Amino acid sequence: MKLWLLRHARVELESGFCYGATDVPANAALTLQAAEAAAAMLPTGLPVWVSGLGRAQQLAQELNTLRTDLGDPAIDTRLNEMDFGHWELQRWDAIPRAAFDVWMADFAHHRFGGAESTQELIDRVADALDALRDSALGEAVWVTHAGVIRAAQFVAAHGRGPIGGVAQWPKDAPGTGGHLCLTF
Repeated sequence: MKLWLLRHARVELESGFCYGATDVPANAALTLQAAEAAAAMLPTGLPVWVSGLGRAQQLAQELNTLRTDLGDPAIDTRLNEMDFGHWELQRWDAIPRAAFDVWMADFAHHRFGGAESTQELIDRVADALDALRDSALGEAVWVTHAGVIRAAQFVAAHGRGPIGGVAQWPKDAPGTGGHLCLTF
């Protein structure tokens, strides 16, 4: 199975802020550019799933306008970005170093910000991948976020895990508006 992973465009928020599960809108012009790039490279007739967050839905809607052969995007909240709890909308550099140290010491299970652990993110992405595999589709598109894309990369390499530590977490994800294709 081939999975095309599209990341939403840059958000309308000053850089340096933590905004995982917060529904921050994406820049409209950059969203259109990302949709045009995706429309030019995606194969014909693929089903599309999209995160429940607006910034990803903006891209999916623009893509749907440009490529009606892809069909209407189906919302799947398992594709939402990681929830950073009380660190949401805080500047990354304002979060105490000790909070990062605790997370890195138990990267799999610590709920950074009190909401969701890395392993919980991996598990929900793996559940979405299992459902996709069970559908017997040969190819599909997810419009989503960097954390979900990294979790999908982790599952492609290690299965559900558990993740052994931050060293196993994929370092690279597409930049905002970018894409990646994985084969499972």
